[in-house]
Amino acid sequence: MNNTLEKIISDKKESIKKYKNSFSILDLKNKISNYNKYFNFKDKLNQKKISVVAEIKKASPSAGIIVKNFDPKVIAKQYYDSGADCLSVLTEENYFKGKLDDIYEIKKVIKLPILCKDFLIEPYQVYLAKSFGADAILIILSAVNEKIAKEIYNTAENLNMSTIVEVHTEEEAKNALNFKNAIIGINNRNLKTLKTDIQKTYDLHKVLSSHPGPLLCESGIKSEIEVKQIVKKTGINNFLIGESLLKDIDKNSHLLSKILQIKP
Repeated sequence: MNNTLEKIISDKKESIKKYKNSFSILDLKNKISNYNKYFNFKDKLNQKKISVVAEIKKASPSAGIIVKNFDPKVIAKQYYDSGADCLSVLTEENYFKGKLDDIYEIKKVIKLPILCKDFLIEPYQVYLAKSFGADAILIILSAVNEKIAKEIYNTAENLNMSTIVEVHTEEEAKNALNFKNAIIGINNRNLKTLKTDIQKTYDLHKVLSSHPGPLLCESGIKSEIEVKQIVKKTGINNFLIGESLLKDIDKNSHLLSKILQIKP
């Protein structure tokens, strides 16, 4: 691990300490038991149609500020009206300018499964994410070792949450096959250099062809033409799309609608 990813993980350790000072595991379990707006994220991607996980984020290390007048509830409503199947909400504070409260606030206005998209490095964060209303969590294999990845995954399974196991290399893809019940996400963005390359999806889907669960293409999607090509060549029909939709949310809600009309 190095560069951007290493910096994010280092800062994440400090933010976890702050949450632990405010919420014990028992506190989080009580919050979870008193919340009743959970949905099945994985089931939304386990269908024979094009599915889009539409991403909500204010900023990113690669693009800087993406949405100046950022209102996650307004964006969520636009995605919902355009037919998004699920939402991905960036909750990392320093580099993406997100917060866990965004998930809780969005669920006040729409009924869609939500991925807490953050950098998880210990099981405590799974309880934390669910306590704010998250239905799914992300495990980035390049950010944690195998032992921690399994602990996080098992915690999510015990809490009836969906898990996206994210890969970027062939070795990670092979390791991801051990997570039988997970959604496996192929991230076209290298988190160390922040460069994107759609070729990653074409290369890694072959390694992942035996996985029984959904495969998800993440990052770098800019048009419905790219989606059509990926569907045709790989059979993948689930896509996580963020910046292409967010940079002009009103205009690109039409892009979301066009993608969802594609026949797999």
